[in-house]
Amino acid sequence: MHNSPIIAVDVMGGDHGPAVNIPGAIEAARTYGIRLALVGDAEKIKAELDRLPSGMLSGKVVYDIVHTDEVAGMDEKPSDILRRKKNSSIQVACRLVKEGKADGIVSAGNSGATVACGMFIMGRIPGVDRPALASVMPTEKKPIVLLDVGANVDCKPHHLFQFGLMADAYARDLLEYESPRIGLLSIGEEEGKGNTQVKEAYDLFKMAKNIRFVGNVEGRDLFTGDVDVIVCDGFVGNVALKLSEGLSSSMSRILKRELLSSLIAKIGTLLAKSAFKRFARMVDYAEYGGAPVLGLKGIAIVCHGASNAKAITNAVKMAAAFVEKKTNERLVEAISANEELTSFGKAVKN
Repeated sequence: MHNSPIIAVDVMGGDHGPAVNIPGAIEAARTYGIRLALVGDAEKIKAELDRLPSGMLSGKVVYDIVHTDEVAGMDEKPSDILRRKKNSSIQVACRLVKEGKADGIVSAGNSGATVACGMFIMGRIPGVDRPALASVMPTEKKPIVLLDVGANVDCKPHHLFQFGLMADAYARDLLEYESPRIGLLSIGEEEGKGNTQVKEAYDLFKMAKNIRFVGNVEGRDLFTGDVDVIVCDGFVGNVALKLSEGLSSSMSRILKRELLSSLIAKIGTLLAKSAFKRFARMVDYAEYGGAPVLGLKGIAIVCHGASNAKAITNAVKMAAAFVEKKTNERLVEAISANEELTSFGKAVKN
């Protein structure tokens, strides 16, 4: 128990704050033996702890309350939060990691602030130019990693190359893929398709010998499961992610409406109930918890602002898995092994 990871949870973040973050984090601690640092307004934290069902805090649940009196607003600029809200829950959580008092953070709050605080407080892994947000997405076959999904909207080719290196380590450790197939998102599968950024990134990936680069992939390949990692810049990735979320929600509503449109459809729905439940679970973002920020010295998981308790539980579990599997060590090795290619990419005029 004493060797289990300590995860700092920004309990004030997200649309629902402590009401969701506290039970979600405590469930992770109770189920997986993860130690917690609950960061936020101590009075509100204690009030939510008192509301938990009896017995939920018994046994192996270990937590500390770290009081803060400021909250990073969802509509505030990350730079303003960094400068003016030194005692915000997200800043304090990041400082716990920097000071060695926690191994990682989980926040459903302002995602830009989480990335910024992670970069400027925890710091970047040596050699990493731009940390990236990685999202796990369901496909026809098995989950894939899509990155960047919003941390960097303007990227150079060597940034995309580094994203692929980091995602390769993530897919190996967290998804347990032995040799992840890495694709570069473009407007055509053929070599030479895409803008200058993509074409030059393609050349860097092609020269790397310790990853399995399979070439360009198109938007339609996001859900086939024929690759394990898809790399793009944060602008394209965020659009793809939000499009996927919107499509999933719309398809679920359309399906529900059609299945309730007639008696025969309702009977068919009852017969296929288990299949529909599996589909709903597959497209539920709460199953994956959140998006890790790859490239930081500490572990940071960014959760959806509307996260429920289940999502927070899975995010805390994911953060602990990063620590236990020493994934950051793999990231350091991957970046270091390809230092010459990265330097070559930087030297190319874009």
